[in-house]
Amino acid sequence: MEKSTITIDVMLDQGKIPNQISWKASSKNTEEPEQAKAMMLAFWDSREKSALRIDLWTKEMMIDEMGDFFYQTLMTMADTYRRSTGQAELEEAIKLFAADFYKKSKELLEKS
Repeated sequence: MEKSTITIDVMLDQGKIPNQISWKASSKNTEEPEQAKAMMLAFWDSREKSALRIDLWTKEMMIDEMGDFFYQTLMTMADTYRRSTGQAELEEAIKLFAADFYKKSKELLEKS
């Protein structure tokens, strides 16, 4: 059995707000950690039947980037849901929601 390790480092400012997020995976052939402005990490606790999540973003994450991040994450979640359950109808429902969310996020950004 092969083991892969993912390391996430979060640098905080004095107010404990993320300044920098970096990550590195042992299966990736790079020495330098990757930089990120935001992250979402979720685990399923089957004993408690609940999702455990860590959502972080830096002060540099712009509103338009957050809209793009959520849209792409929702689209990926739709693909993952279909691959894990075979339920293409619900995959499509998630993708329709994601597209509507993305459109509305762009419209709200233009208004502000």
